[in-house]
Amino acid sequence: MKRNESLAQLRAQQEGWDVIVIGGGSSGLGIALDALSRGLSVVLLEKADFAKGTSSRSTKLLHGGVRYLAQGDVMLVLEALKERGLMMKNAPHLSRKQSFIIPIYSLWDQLKYGVGLKVYDLMAGGLRIGRSHWLSRKKVVEKIPSIRQQGLRGGVVYYDGQFDDARLAVSVAKTCTEMGGCMLNYTGVTGLLKDGSGQVVGVQAKDEISGDTFELRGKAVVNATGVFTDEVLRMDQPGARRSIMPSQGAHLTLDLSFLGGQDALMIPETSDGRVLFGIPWQGKLVLGTTDTPRSIAEAEPKAMEEEIDFILQTCAEYMTAPPTRADVLSVFAGLRPLAAPKEEGAATKVVSRSHKVVVSDSGLVSILGGKWTTFRRMGQDTVDELLKAKGMAAGESRSAGQRIDGFPNGQPAKGHWAAYGSNAVAIQELIQGMPDLGDRLHPDYPYTKAEVVWMVREEMAMRIEDVLARRLRILFLDAKAAIAMAGPVGDLLQQELGYSEQWKTEEVEAFKALASRYVLDTQPA
Repeated sequence: MKRNESLAQLRAQQEGWDVIVIGGGSSGLGIALDALSRGLSVVLLEKADFAKGTSSRSTKLLHGGVRYLAQGDVMLVLEALKERGLMMKNAPHLSRKQSFIIPIYSLWDQLKYGVGLKVYDLMAGGLRIGRSHWLSRKKVVEKIPSIRQQGLRGGVVYYDGQFDDARLAVSVAKTCTEMGGCMLNYTGVTGLLKDGSGQVVGVQAKDEISGDTFELRGKAVVNATGVFTDEVLRMDQPGARRSIMPSQGAHLTLDLSFLGGQDALMIPETSDGRVLFGIPWQGKLVLGTTDTPRSIAEAEPKAMEEEIDFILQTCAEYMTAPPTRADVLSVFAGLRPLAAPKEEGAATKVVSRSHKVVVSDSGLVSILGGKWTTFRRMGQDTVDELLKAKGMAAGESRSAGQRIDGFPNGQPAKGHWAAYGSNAVAIQELIQGMPDLGDRLHPDYPYTKAEVVWMVREEMAMRIEDVLARRLRILFLDAKAAIAMAGPVGDLLQQELGYSEQWKTEEVEAFKALASRYVLDTQPA
C-alpha cells in the first residue's frame, strides 16, 4: 500500500467509480472491503490518517456485549457474536481470546451473572470461544491478587475477544488495496458535486500534503465519517437535523502489575450504570471506559477530570492497592458516533450501539452508529442499501470470508512481531540487509527502526503520529516513551520521505505537543 501509487490511480481515474467512500475509520473501511468483495470499484478518502479518530481509541474488545444482553438488545448481541467469530477467523494475527473475571460479592449477583453468561454462551453457539464457569474465592485471589477480598464469594469467568483496533484498520486498508481499491489518507473531502437535479454525483477533494485538488465522480457517495457525519450531511443540506450524538469514552493505561495476571477484570455495575474493564493489552493494563455526552465532535478529544476520577475511584472500590494519577502511563479518549435518538436528552448509556443506513433525498448514503466488532456487517448492510437506492448491480458479498492482510501462513510470528502476521518476515529481512535497522527505538520497548521504514514504505505512514499512535501504539501505552521516540522516528521519516531538516524539527515538536495531552499530571488541573 503505497500512497504515491494510490494518488497516481486517482489522477488516472477521476470519473466512473462505483463507490466513493468518505472516511477511513472502521465503518468506511468495512464499506470499502465489502464493496470490493462484490467486484465494485472503490475509492476511499480520509482527511487525516486511517483510524485517526474513534477507531483507534476503543476499549480493544471484540464482543457481543454482555451489557447489551442485559438491556434486552438480543439481535445486536447475536450479530456481534457472529462478527466476532468472523474477525477472529480472518485476522488471527490481530485478535485473540481473552478471559474476563467478574468478582462476586452477593448470592444475587452470583445467580444473575452466572445465568446471564450461560445465555451469552448459548447465543454464541458454534462461534463460542470459551465456556463461562464459576471460580472459587481462592482462585479469584490467585488470578487477581489485587482484588478486594472482604465479602468476596468468588467470581464468574467468561470469554470474549480482544484486538488491536488501529493496526486492524491499516491492515484492512492494505487488504482493500490488494483487492484493487484506491485508498488514500490525508485526502480531505471539501465539497459534494451534484447534477442538475440535485443528486450527489461525486466529491471535491484535496491532498492535504501536496495541496492538489481533485473532482471525483461516481455512482454512489457514502458518508462514513463517524462523529463528523453531520459535517458531510450539512455539505449536502445546510440545515440538516443533527444525526449523531457523540459520547466520550476515556481510558487509562497502567503497568500490568496492578492487575497481577493475564485475566481481565470486569466490574459489572458502576455508579453510572456502565461496566468498567481492566484489560491486559500489549503488556499493559487498560482501564475504561466512561460514557460522557459531548456536544461537539473533536479530532483530538481529551479525557475530563471527572472521567479520570471516576475510573480511579471505581478501581479503588475493588482493589486493595489501587492506582493513583502518578501511576498512569497514558490517558486517551475517543468519541462514539451514536445515532441520535428521536427523544432529546436520552442518556448515552441507553442509546443503541447498533447502526443504521440513511439515504438522503440527494442520494447521499450515510452510515450512523455501530462499533468495531460489527464493522464488516456495517459495510455489507451499507452496500446492500446503496445498491438498492442506486439501482446498481453487483455480485454477492464475499467479505465474510475475506482474509485480512498479514494472515499468517504456517507458524505465526512471536512477541511484538505477531501483529504483523506474515509481513513480519519482510520486516526482519530489512534488518538482515541493514543491521542498523534492528536498533531499538527505545530501550524499554522492542520496536525497531525497520518497522518504521516498513510503515512508511508499505502502510502509508506520513507523520510521526501515524507511526507512534496507530501503528506501533506506543502513544496509547506509554506517552512519555512515545515522546522519547519522536526524534529517532522523525529521522527515519525524513530520510524515507525526502523531507527537509526544518520539516523534521517542526514535526517532532508537533508530535511532542500532541503527546503531552496523553501524559496525566500528578495533580489535577
